[in-house]
This record gives sequence, structure tokens and C-alpha cells, in this order.
Amino acid sequence: MSEKFVPQIVGFCCKYCAYAAADLAGSMRLSYPSSLKIIQVPCTGRIDIIHILKTIEEGADGVMVAGCLEGECHFLEGNFKAKSRVEHVKTILSRIKMNPDRVEMFNLSSAMGPRFAEIASEMTERIKELGPSPVPKTKLRNPEAGAEC
Repeated sequence: MSEKFVPQIVGFCCKYCAYAAADLAGSMRLSYPSSLKIIQVPCTGRIDIIHILKTIEEGADGVMVAGCLEGECHFLEGNFKAKSRVEHVKTILSRIKMNPDRVEMFNLSSAMGPRFAEIASEMTERIKELGPSPVPKTKLRNPEAGAEC
């Protein structure tokens, strides 16, 4: 794969754990790829299948959902719901002949800043190996498409 390919990865991160771990990684001045765009959510249980699929449809090369450690969700079972939904998305991607490794669920505590940086790097390398998303880029991602959104 070309060295010029910079994967665009969207990370849905739980406010209490994964987002806090990302914040800790930043505070510790740990580096991780800037191509990871983090979206803070109150709980990964709020992420629905349609959110993940829409993110891919709009041009993301990969999606990661990062929540609390299993059994430690601040909303009791939100991370278990998210895990189930991520597995369902992987099944959908397989059925449409798209590599399911473009989507992954991770579990972190707020004290795992170094692990967050590792996960971000691992996910970026995984997507680099897979190459750009086979989904045609939408107007939001394609500057030549004009000013429409």
C-alpha cells in the first residue's frame, strides 16, 4: 500500500473511560496518529448500528468504538450493548464483502492512557494494511464535489 495513504478513522469514545484515557494519553504527551477523529459519547451503549454504518458510508476508512472495561460500565451494560452492535456491523460488512476488521470494539479504563495510544496506533496500522475504504467518498469527504453537504 502507498505510504501516502492516511487512513481516516473515527473513534466513538465513552466519556467516562475511553475519552478520559485519550485525554490522559494527551496529558502524558504520548503520541498517536492524528488521523483518529474522536467523538465523545455519554456511553458506548448510545452508539447504534446505523451510526457506525453511516460513518463508513460518509468516508471513514475505519471505526473504533471504545468504552469502559467489561463489567465496569457507568451505565451498567452499555458497553455490552455496544459490543453486540459492533459484532452485528461486522456481520453486515462481511455479507457485503467488505472487510469486517475495519470496525472494532475496545475496552479501557480512564487510567489506561498508554493503552489508548497503542490502540490508536494498532488500528491505524490495521487500516493502512487494508487500504482505503471501498465505499465511494461522499460529498462531505470529496472537496471536488462542491460546497454541498
